[in-house]
Amino acid sequence: MHQPTAVWKILLLNGLVLAFFSTMLCSCGNTRHLVYMQGQFDTAKLSQTLPADPVIQKGDILSIIVYSDNPEATKIYNQTLITTATAGGGVSAGASEGLGATPSSPGYLVDENGNIEFQGLGLLHVAGLTRTVLKDSLNFRLLPFLQNPYYTIRFLNYKFTMLGEVGKPGIYSIPGDHINIFEALGLAGDMTFYGRRDNVLVIRESDGKRQFARLDLTKPEIMASPYFFLQQNDVVIFEPSKKKIAANDQVTARNISLAATLISVLAVLYGIFHH
Repeated sequence: MHQPTAVWKILLLNGLVLAFFSTMLCSCGNTRHLVYMQGQFDTAKLSQTLPADPVIQKGDILSIIVYSDNPEATKIYNQTLITTATAGGGVSAGASEGLGATPSSPGYLVDENGNIEFQGLGLLHVAGLTRTVLKDSLNFRLLPFLQNPYYTIRFLNYKFTMLGEVGKPGIYSIPGDHINIFEALGLAGDMTFYGRRDNVLVIRESDGKRQFARLDLTKPEIMASPYFFLQQNDVVIFEPSKKKIAANDQVTARNISLAATLISVLAVLYGIFHH
């Protein structure tokens, strides 16, 4: 008559163990750590933050198109434009021909010395310059030969890398020349439940040196950081929180507990049927 009592004690003990681990798994109900930019906003300060003009780096590919009031003279300073179909079904072969043209150029690769071979001008050192400074440099060289020259300069390989606790880690390219950290997160599928929003690492190459910055995305002040707007070739790493490590440990403990329960039940049943 004592054996059934022992069976119930064993089952009750294992039930309490399972309840304990289940409670631990479900106890993390506070979502405050998942909220971006908590607290008050300094509107006067944060509304004035603007992206910096990107600095040209080694390995960048630049699209540089020169325009002026005398298109024929301008042609020698432009790379051959790729022909593009117009809306009317025709074909356009240059910026000065056809209202429906959307020209694009092969681009200038910035070599390991920071130089490009510019059409009609030869070797130009561009690494470390912003597009505004490069336009001024081109204007200085071309103003004697062109009437009212102006320029369109774009980055053709503007990319950044998102790694760690995000929905879609990878390398991302954008058609524009600036993107902020939250827009980048949108492309990468947002942070996972286990990502640390208060300790995001940004790795940036500048003037041949590697820079590191830690961002707290839970504070509005992030918008005033020089790393809020990503630059080309930035690497952003989202590390896991302690909750992920704890959750993994809890899953392991739960599996061990279930295995122990099964072994205990089997042992009891074996004792009952072989008594």
